[in-house]
Amino acid sequence: MIICGSTNTMAKSLHSPIEQYVIDVVKKKRIEKGYSQKELAYLLEKSIGFIGDIENPNYRAKYNLNHINELAKVFDCSPRDFLPEVPL
Repeated sequence: MIICGSTNTMAKSLHSPIEQYVIDVVKKKRIEKGYSQKELAYLLEKSIGFIGDIENPNYRAKYNLNHINELAKVFDCSPRDFLPEVPL
């Protein structure tokens, strides 16, 4: 959206707060393990661009419960580790 010749910096997020929280936790764990987006997608048996689409704020792609379960296996942790302790 263009307003008076400038772009609107208040763009609405395509993810809910809980969805963004999960995305951020997965990205942090991915980086800590040294996995590229491509490597994590391979470990999850997903397409090469899968993680990139999720981590890109311009796409609606997100993790579902099945993904979270598989991510817990990859990162050797509990699925609960991807969720906040209190509701957002």
